[in-house]
Amino acid sequence: MKFSNDLDEEMIELNKPSRKKTMFTISPALRHYLKQNGREKKIPVAYKDLLHFTYSVSLKDRHGNDSLWEKVMYDSHQWNFIREGLVEIYAMLKTEGDLTFVKHLDVARVDYCTFGNSNPFRIRIVNKFNDNYDHYYIKIADASRIYGLELEDILSPNRITFFTYNNTLVEEHIPGIPGDIFLEQMKNDHSVNKIRLAKEFVKFNERCFVRLLGDMRSYNFVIDITPDIEDYQYRIRAIDFDQQSYEGKKNLYLPQFFKENNEFVELSLKHLNKESIEQYQTEERTLIAFRLATSKYKVKQLLDIMKKDTLSTPEKTEQLIKELAEYHQKPAILKCQTIGELLRIHMKQMLRRSLKLIPKLDSRR
Repeated sequence: MKFSNDLDEEMIELNKPSRKKTMFTISPALRHYLKQNGREKKIPVAYKDLLHFTYSVSLKDRHGNDSLWEKVMYDSHQWNFIREGLVEIYAMLKTEGDLTFVKHLDVARVDYCTFGNSNPFRIRIVNKFNDNYDHYYIKIADASRIYGLELEDILSPNRITFFTYNNTLVEEHIPGIPGDIFLEQMKNDHSVNKIRLAKEFVKFNERCFVRLLGDMRSYNFVIDITPDIEDYQYRIRAIDFDQQSYEGKKNLYLPQFFKENNEFVELSLKHLNKESIEQYQTEERTLIAFRLATSKYKVKQLLDIMKKDTLSTPEKTEQLIKELAEYHQKPAILKCQTIGELLRIHMKQMLRRSLKLIPKLDSRR
Protein backbone atom coordinates (compact mmCIF):
# COMPACT_ATOMS: atom_id res chain seq x y z
CA MET A 1 0.00 0.00 0.00
CA LYS A 2 1.36 3.41 -1.02
CA PHE A 3 1.90 5.63 2.00
CA SER A 4 0.79 9.22 1.33
CA ASN A 5 -1.35 12.10 2.55
CA ASP A 6 -3.09 12.77 -0.77
CA LEU A 7 -6.51 13.48 0.71
CA ASP A 8 -8.97 15.94 -0.73
CA GLU A 9 -12.21 17.00 0.97
CA GLU A 10 -14.24 14.42 -0.91
CA MET A 11 -11.88 11.64 0.14
CA ILE A 12 -11.96 12.80 3.77
CA GLU A 13 -15.76 12.69 3.73
CA LEU A 14 -15.70 9.16 2.30
CA ASN A 15 -13.25 7.92 4.94
CA LYS A 16 -15.69 8.10 7.81
CA PRO A 17 -16.66 4.92 9.70
CA SER A 18 -20.27 4.10 10.50
CA ARG A 19 -21.69 6.25 13.28
CA LYS A 20 -23.21 3.25 15.02
CA LYS A 21 -21.98 -0.26 14.34
CA THR A 22 -24.26 -3.29 14.51
CA MET A 23 -23.54 -5.60 17.45
CA PHE A 24 -23.16 -9.29 16.59
CA THR A 25 -23.87 -12.14 18.99
CA ILE A 26 -21.34 -14.86 19.77
CA SER A 27 -22.06 -17.95 17.69
CA PRO A 28 -21.96 -21.45 19.27
CA ALA A 29 -18.78 -22.25 17.33
CA LEU A 30 -17.03 -19.10 18.55
CA ARG A 31 -18.23 -19.81 22.10
CA HIS A 32 -16.68 -23.27 21.87
CA TYR A 33 -13.40 -21.72 20.68
CA LEU A 34 -13.41 -19.31 23.62
CA LYS A 35 -14.00 -22.13 26.11
CA GLN A 36 -11.33 -24.28 24.48
CA ASN A 37 -8.77 -21.47 24.73
CA GLY A 38 -9.56 -20.33 28.27
CA ARG A 39 -11.43 -17.19 27.21
CA GLU A 40 -14.82 -18.15 28.72
CA LYS A 41 -15.10 -17.92 32.52
CA LYS A 42 -18.04 -17.75 34.87
CA ILE A 43 -18.11 -14.35 36.55
CA PRO A 44 -20.11 -13.10 39.56
CA VAL A 45 -21.21 -9.76 38.02
CA ALA A 46 -22.51 -9.35 34.47
CA TYR A 47 -22.81 -6.27 32.27
CA LYS A 48 -26.57 -6.13 32.83
CA ASP A 49 -26.03 -5.99 36.62
CA LEU A 50 -23.98 -2.81 36.29
CA LEU A 51 -26.81 -1.07 34.42
CA HIS A 52 -28.87 -0.91 37.62
CA PHE A 53 -27.20 2.23 38.99
CA THR A 54 -29.34 4.79 40.82
CA TYR A 55 -27.73 7.98 39.50
CA SER A 56 -24.63 9.29 37.79
CA VAL A 57 -22.33 12.32 37.80
CA SER A 58 -20.54 13.62 34.70
CA LEU A 59 -16.75 13.33 34.87
CA LYS A 60 -14.55 16.18 33.65
CA ASP A 61 -11.00 15.91 32.37
CA ARG A 62 -8.16 17.89 33.94
CA HIS A 63 -9.04 20.88 31.73
CA GLY A 64 -12.66 20.90 32.87
CA ASN A 65 -14.06 19.45 29.64
CA ASP A 66 -16.65 16.69 29.46
CA SER A 67 -14.78 13.36 29.37
CA LEU A 68 -17.84 11.48 28.01
CA TRP A 69 -17.66 9.26 31.11
CA GLU A 70 -20.06 9.28 34.05
CA LYS A 71 -19.37 8.14 37.58
CA VAL A 72 -22.25 5.84 38.59
CA MET A 73 -23.62 5.04 42.05
CA TYR A 74 -25.65 2.12 43.38
CA ASP A 75 -27.84 1.67 46.47
CA SER A 76 -26.00 0.17 49.45
CA HIS A 77 -27.54 -3.30 49.25
CA GLN A 78 -26.74 -3.67 45.55
CA TRP A 79 -23.29 -2.10 45.95
CA ASN A 80 -22.08 -4.78 48.38
CA PHE A 81 -22.87 -7.49 45.83
CA ILE A 82 -21.38 -5.54 42.92
CA ARG A 83 -18.26 -4.46 44.80
CA GLU A 84 -17.33 -7.99 45.89
CA GLY A 85 -17.97 -9.34 42.41
CA LEU A 86 -15.87 -6.66 40.70
CA VAL A 87 -12.91 -7.34 42.99
CA GLU A 88 -13.22 -11.07 42.27
CA ILE A 89 -13.31 -10.41 38.51
CA TYR A 90 -10.12 -8.34 38.84
CA ALA A 91 -8.46 -11.32 40.56
CA MET A 92 -9.59 -13.55 37.69
CA LEU A 93 -8.12 -11.09 35.19
CA LYS A 94 -4.78 -10.64 36.94
CA THR A 95 -4.10 -13.78 39.02
CA GLU A 96 -6.23 -16.48 37.36
CA GLY A 97 -8.77 -16.27 40.19
CA ASP A 98 -6.32 -16.48 43.11
CA LEU A 99 -8.31 -14.67 45.85
CA THR A 100 -5.39 -14.52 48.30
CA PHE A 101 -4.91 -10.81 47.80
CA VAL A 102 -8.48 -9.55 47.42
CA LYS A 103 -8.59 -8.31 51.02
CA HIS A 104 -6.03 -5.68 49.92
CA LEU A 105 -8.29 -4.48 47.11
CA ASP A 106 -11.39 -2.35 46.79
CA VAL A 107 -13.46 -0.73 44.07
CA ALA A 108 -12.67 2.98 44.03
CA ARG A 109 -15.07 3.92 41.25
CA VAL A 110 -17.33 2.61 38.49
CA ASP A 111 -17.60 4.78 35.37
CA TYR A 112 -19.99 4.44 32.46
CA CYS A 113 -19.47 5.72 28.90
CA THR A 114 -22.41 6.59 26.67
CA PHE A 115 -20.16 7.38 23.70
CA GLY A 116 -19.32 4.78 21.04
CA ASN A 117 -20.65 1.33 20.29
CA SER A 118 -19.94 -0.78 23.36
CA ASN A 119 -21.09 1.59 26.17
CA PRO A 120 -18.44 0.19 28.50
CA PHE A 121 -18.11 0.30 32.26
CA ARG A 122 -14.64 1.22 33.51
CA ILE A 123 -13.76 -0.28 36.88
CA ARG A 124 -11.10 1.35 39.05
CA ILE A 125 -9.52 -1.06 41.52
CA VAL A 126 -7.39 0.40 44.32
CA ASN A 127 -4.87 -1.19 46.69
CA LYS A 128 -5.97 -0.10 50.18
CA PHE A 129 -2.42 -0.21 51.54
CA ASN A 130 -0.71 2.14 49.09
CA ASP A 131 -3.55 3.73 47.04
CA ASN A 132 -2.13 2.37 43.79
CA TYR A 133 -4.91 1.82 41.29
CA ASP A 134 -5.62 -0.07 38.09
CA HIS A 135 -8.52 -0.30 35.63
CA TYR A 136 -10.39 -2.87 33.61
CA TYR A 137 -13.55 -2.78 31.47
CA ILE A 138 -16.84 -4.64 31.34
CA LYS A 139 -18.68 -4.46 28.01
CA ILE A 140 -21.34 -6.12 25.92
CA ALA A 141 -19.85 -9.22 24.28
CA ASP A 142 -19.82 -8.28 20.59
CA ALA A 143 -18.46 -10.95 18.24
CA SER A 144 -16.64 -8.39 16.06
CA ARG A 145 -14.73 -7.08 19.04
CA ILE A 146 -13.88 -10.58 20.26
CA TYR A 147 -12.43 -11.54 16.86
CA GLY A 148 -10.47 -8.28 16.93
CA LEU A 149 -9.10 -8.93 20.41
CA GLU A 150 -8.11 -12.49 19.57
CA LEU A 151 -6.37 -11.50 16.32
CA GLU A 152 -4.57 -8.73 18.21
CA ASP A 153 -3.31 -11.22 20.78
CA ILE A 154 -2.11 -13.70 18.14
CA LEU A 155 -0.78 -11.52 15.32
CA SER A 156 0.38 -8.25 16.91
CA PRO A 157 3.43 -7.68 19.14
CA ASN A 158 1.02 -7.10 22.04
CA ARG A 159 -0.57 -9.66 24.33
CA ILE A 160 -4.01 -8.81 25.65
CA THR A 161 -6.07 -10.44 28.39
CA PHE A 162 -9.84 -10.73 28.09
CA PHE A 163 -12.57 -13.25 28.74
CA THR A 164 -16.30 -13.62 28.20
CA TYR A 165 -19.30 -15.03 30.02
CA ASN A 166 -22.60 -15.23 28.16
CA ASN A 167 -23.19 -11.68 26.88
CA THR A 168 -20.50 -10.00 29.00
CA LEU A 169 -16.93 -9.17 27.95
CA VAL A 170 -14.21 -8.42 30.50
CA GLU A 171 -11.15 -6.68 29.08
CA GLU A 172 -7.92 -5.45 30.61
CA HIS A 173 -6.88 -1.80 30.43
CA ILE A 174 -4.29 -1.03 27.76
CA PRO A 175 -1.90 1.60 29.15
CA GLY A 176 -0.56 4.44 27.04
CA ILE A 177 -1.17 8.02 25.96
CA PRO A 178 -4.17 8.40 23.61
CA GLY A 179 -2.96 9.36 20.14
CA ASP A 180 -4.85 12.66 19.98
CA ILE A 181 -3.53 13.75 23.39
CA PHE A 182 -0.01 12.67 22.46
CA LEU A 183 -0.13 14.88 19.36
CA GLU A 184 -0.92 17.91 21.52
CA GLN A 185 1.82 17.08 24.02
CA MET A 186 4.36 16.42 21.26
CA LYS A 187 4.15 20.02 20.06
CA ASN A 188 5.85 21.20 23.26
CA ASP A 189 8.01 18.15 23.92
CA HIS A 190 11.34 18.31 22.10
CA SER A 191 12.44 14.95 23.53
CA VAL A 192 10.15 13.03 21.14
CA ASN A 193 12.18 11.05 18.62
CA LYS A 194 10.08 11.83 15.56
CA ILE A 195 11.90 9.38 13.29
CA ARG A 196 11.15 6.45 15.60
CA LEU A 197 7.58 7.62 16.04
CA ALA A 198 7.15 7.90 12.26
CA LYS A 199 8.55 4.39 11.81
CA GLU A 200 6.06 3.01 14.33
CA PHE A 201 3.10 4.71 12.66
CA VAL A 202 4.05 3.17 9.31
CA LYS A 203 4.26 -0.27 10.96
CA PHE A 204 0.96 0.24 12.79
CA ASN A 205 -0.70 1.31 9.55
CA GLU A 206 0.51 -1.89 7.88
CA ARG A 207 -0.51 -4.06 10.82
CA CYS A 208 -4.08 -2.76 10.78
CA PHE A 209 -4.47 -3.31 7.05
CA VAL A 210 -3.09 -6.87 7.08
CA ARG A 211 -5.66 -8.03 9.65
CA LEU A 212 -8.44 -5.57 8.57
CA LEU A 213 -8.81 -3.66 11.82
CA GLY A 214 -10.78 -0.51 11.07
CA ASP A 215 -11.46 2.94 12.55
CA MET A 216 -8.00 3.55 13.97
CA ARG A 217 -8.44 7.29 14.43
CA SER A 218 -6.02 8.92 16.86
CA TYR A 219 -8.33 8.54 19.86
CA ASN A 220 -8.74 4.81 19.23
CA PHE A 221 -5.08 3.96 19.81
CA VAL A 222 -2.47 4.79 22.43
CA ILE A 223 1.26 5.49 22.35
CA ASP A 224 3.30 3.28 24.65
CA ILE A 225 6.71 4.84 25.38
CA THR A 226 9.66 2.74 26.59
CA PRO A 227 13.03 4.24 27.63
CA ASP A 228 15.86 2.79 25.57
CA ILE A 229 19.61 3.29 25.28
CA GLU A 230 20.04 7.07 25.07
CA ASP A 231 16.49 7.50 23.71
CA TYR A 232 12.92 6.16 23.62
CA GLN A 233 11.08 3.48 21.68
CA TYR A 234 7.42 3.92 20.70
CA ARG A 235 4.69 1.39 20.12
CA ILE A 236 1.20 2.22 18.90
CA ARG A 237 -1.47 -0.04 20.38
CA ALA A 238 -5.08 -0.28 19.28
CA ILE A 239 -7.59 0.07 22.11
CA ASP A 240 -10.86 -0.19 20.16
CA PHE A 241 -11.63 -3.41 18.32
CA ASP A 242 -15.31 -2.88 17.46
CA GLN A 243 -14.52 -2.32 13.79
CA GLN A 244 -12.78 -5.61 13.11
CA SER A 245 -13.59 -6.43 9.47
CA TYR A 246 -16.90 -4.53 9.56
CA GLU A 247 -16.64 -1.62 7.12
CA GLY A 248 -16.98 -1.88 3.35
CA LYS A 249 -14.42 0.76 2.35
CA LYS A 250 -10.84 -0.51 2.06
CA ASN A 251 -9.34 2.81 3.20
CA LEU A 252 -11.11 2.55 6.57
CA TYR A 253 -8.61 -0.18 7.46
CA LEU A 254 -5.66 2.16 6.87
CA PRO A 255 -5.00 4.71 9.65
CA GLN A 256 -3.16 6.91 7.13
CA PHE A 257 -6.47 7.91 5.52
CA PHE A 258 -8.16 9.43 8.59
CA LYS A 259 -7.96 13.20 8.91
CA GLU A 260 -7.48 12.75 12.69
CA ASN A 261 -4.12 11.09 11.87
CA ASN A 262 -2.87 13.71 9.41
CA GLU A 263 -0.08 14.86 11.73
CA PHE A 264 1.24 11.31 12.07
CA VAL A 265 1.17 10.92 8.27
CA GLU A 266 2.92 14.25 7.68
CA LEU A 267 5.51 13.34 10.31
CA SER A 268 6.19 10.04 8.55
CA LEU A 269 6.53 11.62 5.10
CA LYS A 270 8.81 14.34 6.47
CA HIS A 271 11.25 12.06 8.27
CA LEU A 272 11.15 8.87 6.16
CA ASN A 273 11.94 8.40 2.50
CA LYS A 274 10.11 6.01 0.19
CA GLU A 275 12.69 3.23 0.61
CA SER A 276 12.55 3.41 4.42
CA ILE A 277 8.77 3.29 4.43
CA GLU A 278 8.79 0.20 2.21
CA GLN A 279 11.40 -1.39 4.46
CA TYR A 280 9.29 -0.86 7.60
CA GLN A 281 6.17 -2.16 5.86
CA THR A 282 8.05 -5.31 4.86
CA GLU A 283 9.45 -5.70 8.37
CA GLU A 284 5.96 -5.60 9.86
CA ARG A 285 4.54 -8.11 7.38
CA THR A 286 7.46 -10.44 8.11
CA LEU A 287 6.85 -10.25 11.87
CA ILE A 288 3.16 -10.98 11.38
CA ALA A 289 4.08 -13.91 9.14
CA PHE A 290 6.31 -15.38 11.85
CA ARG A 291 3.52 -15.06 14.44
CA LEU A 292 1.08 -16.61 12.01
CA ALA A 293 3.44 -19.51 11.33
CA THR A 294 3.88 -20.28 15.03
CA SER A 295 0.11 -20.13 15.69
CA LYS A 296 -1.15 -21.39 12.34
CA TYR A 297 -3.51 -24.04 13.75
CA LYS A 298 -5.09 -21.61 16.18
CA VAL A 299 -5.51 -18.97 13.47
CA LYS A 300 -6.94 -21.56 11.07
CA GLN A 301 -9.47 -22.65 13.68
CA LEU A 302 -10.46 -19.04 14.36
CA LEU A 303 -10.81 -18.11 10.67
CA ASP A 304 -12.76 -21.32 9.94
CA ILE A 305 -15.29 -20.15 12.52
CA MET A 306 -15.17 -16.54 11.35
CA LYS A 307 -15.93 -17.38 7.73
CA LYS A 308 -19.28 -18.85 8.80
CA ASP A 309 -20.23 -15.89 10.99
CA THR A 310 -22.10 -12.77 9.97
CA LEU A 311 -19.89 -9.84 11.00
CA SER A 312 -21.04 -7.09 8.68
CA THR A 313 -23.98 -6.02 6.56
CA PRO A 314 -24.44 -7.61 3.10
CA GLU A 315 -23.79 -4.24 1.45
CA LYS A 316 -20.53 -3.61 3.30
CA THR A 317 -19.37 -7.18 2.76
CA GLU A 318 -19.98 -6.94 -0.98
CA GLN A 319 -18.23 -3.58 -1.21
CA LEU A 320 -15.12 -4.76 0.63
CA ILE A 321 -14.92 -7.92 -1.48
CA LYS A 322 -14.98 -5.80 -4.64
CA GLU A 323 -12.44 -3.26 -3.38
CA LEU A 324 -9.95 -5.89 -2.19
CA ALA A 325 -10.34 -7.93 -5.38
CA GLU A 326 -9.38 -4.79 -7.30
CA TYR A 327 -6.55 -3.93 -4.91
CA HIS A 328 -4.97 -7.39 -5.13
CA GLN A 329 -5.83 -7.77 -8.83
CA LYS A 330 -7.39 -11.14 -7.97
CA PRO A 331 -10.83 -11.68 -9.57
CA ALA A 332 -11.08 -14.97 -7.61
CA ILE A 333 -11.67 -12.90 -4.46
CA LEU A 334 -15.08 -11.99 -5.88
CA LYS A 335 -16.18 -15.55 -5.06
CA CYS A 336 -15.94 -14.83 -1.32
CA GLN A 337 -19.25 -14.95 0.51
CA THR A 338 -18.33 -13.72 4.00
CA ILE A 339 -15.98 -11.31 5.73
CA GLY A 340 -14.15 -14.19 7.42
CA GLU A 341 -13.48 -15.88 4.09
CA LEU A 342 -12.28 -12.57 2.67
CA LEU A 343 -9.94 -11.93 5.61
CA ARG A 344 -8.26 -15.30 5.12
CA ILE A 345 -7.53 -14.62 1.42
CA HIS A 346 -6.52 -11.00 2.08
CA MET A 347 -4.00 -12.03 4.76
CA LYS A 348 -2.61 -14.72 2.49
CA GLN A 349 -2.10 -12.17 -0.29
CA MET A 350 -0.52 -9.60 2.03
CA LEU A 351 1.86 -12.10 3.66
CA ARG A 352 2.61 -14.51 0.81
CA ARG A 353 6.18 -13.31 0.19
CA SER A 354 7.08 -13.32 3.88
CA LEU A 355 5.51 -16.74 4.45
CA LYS A 356 7.58 -18.22 1.62
CA LEU A 357 10.78 -17.18 3.40
CA ILE A 358 9.98 -18.80 6.74
CA PRO A 359 10.70 -22.46 5.76
CA LYS A 360 14.04 -21.34 4.26
CA LEU A 361 14.96 -19.63 7.49
CA ASP A 362 13.98 -22.73 9.49
CA SER A 363 16.08 -24.98 7.22
CA ARG A 364 19.25 -23.06 8.08
CA ARG A 365 19.03 -23.87 11.76
